Amino acid sequence: MKHYDKPLPEPTATSAPFWEAAHRGRLELQYCSACDSFQYYPRAICANCWNEDIQWKQCSGRGTVHSYSICNIPTLPSFKGEVPYVVAAVELAEGVRMTTNIIGCAPDDVHIGMPVEAVFERVTQEHTLIKFRPHTD
Repeated sequence: MKHYDKPLPEPTATSAPFWEAAHRGRLELQYCSACDSFQYYPRAICANCWNEDIQWKQCSGRGTVHSYSICNIPTLPSFKGEVPYVVAAVELAEGVRMTTNIIGCAPDDVHIGMPVEAVFERVTQEHTLIKFRPHTD
């Protein structure tokens, strides 16, 4: 595996299950059965009803592009070879939004409402990032 020089997540006790699931190729989100809602980003309690009994559930990994930006200027020197790249807010089928990258298509082909699916990019032995690509039925 080649050297990865971009920023990496630093899992906490609360977010570790999310990153461990990603490393196994699964998208798992916190779920609150008290108010029947998913949440993202990981938190110690439900952001909706403050219930402390949060569970992790596997999600579909499908969603739509809610908003996006095409980055033509790298945000850090380590992204220089990546431009142009797409940073997007993806609304998952489960109702939460994730900030991510759209890959697998030309940046100019990305559009609001575009169906996408999660892909898991192992960037180091310990780190797997979740990105999205166009989904076609």
